[in-house]
Amino acid sequence: MIQRESIFYRYRSFDQRTLGSLCHDTLHFASPSEFNDPFDSRPTIVCNSGIEELRNLLDCLIRNRVSAEVSTSLGMLHIKGEKATLQALKNAEREVQWTLSDISYNATNPDYDENAEKVEERLLTRTIENELLRHYERGVCCFSADYMNPLLWSHYGDQHRGLCIGYSTNRKPKPQLQRVIYGGNRSINTSILVDAFCNQKASSRKVVDKSVLLRKARDWKYEQEWRLVGNTGIQDSPLLLSEVVFGLRCPDSVRHSVVSSLSGRSKTVNFYEMRETRSEYSLQRFQLDTQELNVYLPHVAESGIEMFESIPPIKKAKKKSRASAA
Repeated sequence: MIQRESIFYRYRSFDQRTLGSLCHDTLHFASPSEFNDPFDSRPTIVCNSGIEELRNLLDCLIRNRVSAEVSTSLGMLHIKGEKATLQALKNAEREVQWTLSDISYNATNPDYDENAEKVEERLLTRTIENELLRHYERGVCCFSADYMNPLLWSHYGDQHRGLCIGYSTNRKPKPQLQRVIYGGNRSINTSILVDAFCNQKASSRKVVDKSVLLRKARDWKYEQEWRLVGNTGIQDSPLLLSEVVFGLRCPDSVRHSVVSSLSGRSKTVNFYEMRETRSEYSLQRFQLDTQELNVYLPHVAESGIEMFESIPPIKKAKKKSRASAA
């Protein structure tokens, strides 16, 4: 369930990349191929269309991809306008014809037990599946609505030695985070893809977008995941950094480093620490006393001589002679 304050959390280990993202207010959008779940963002395509529809669908997917790739490349060379458009269309037409011809030719391979039309249907479906994955080569940044889950702290928070960074949606424009859907199956019918990419039906396109980028196995439901989709790599954060929660085992040196690094934003960032709940397998969050942290850190190591050389020596009392005492 989404937090009432609309705060979304990223569990992180403490390293140079994490500290850099805090200092520069950036987020890393990863390619789905880097995810720890091999099924994530990898749907399977089920054919429920005829050969001609499959050919048209593959045609649309290839044309869209190649045209976009060529236009981007030419734009980097400052080539735009009608010339760039014609070149993109030409390249797309060439790849479409080559791909369809190659599939048609391979379908006649006598080594296949099925007839040529059935083989071509299977080859088209497999190529459409690969082309769809290329179409959705986007960057994804993952968040959770829960900052107290012990499993998330163990899996993504360096076994409770890291931190959990909270981001608010209080920005203009408001970031469009999307909730992950758990359960169901990984399959998408080709008829849905035809409506989405060939017939340009917005409702079908939403179904495909969710199936590719937002569906995971039910086993992952404990993550309560939300996602931002954007370009791959490090991007400026569209969210507002608002909280940092330190793990149960997070060293004081890490806490001090993070608090000091964000000192210029201390009025807008709240700092917390996790503590164990006695007699229960659960965690509690408490406000971090940053002033107390600064009393002990940074610490300066001193030798015994350096510690005590500033202390004035103790003067020994003079002994009275027996004669004077008498």
